[in-house]
Amino acid sequence: MPIFVSKSASIKLTEEQLKKIFKDHDSNKDGRLSKEELSSAFRKMGYHNPGRKVNRAMKHADINKDGVIDLEELDKLAKYAVSQGYKVN
Repeated sequence: MPIFVSKSASIKLTEEQLKKIFKDHDSNKDGRLSKEELSSAFRKMGYHNPGRKVNRAMKHADINKDGVIDLEELDKLAKYAVSQGYKVN
């Protein structure tokens, strides 16, 4: 179910909500999030220049350093995003 938010609202997201948003942005459905797909997810959440957020998220969640977030690393990504207070803007 998509999350619709007023332009003036800002809502903190749960780990499950973040995982859903990230999974929904796996555009090629390969079970892995590239930097581009992750950037698209952050833009969907309302971040206009997500490059820095993408780089930090990759640094914290890409455990095997292969340049993508796979399903095993998705939990780590969601936990990191919650700890940083990521929200829908």
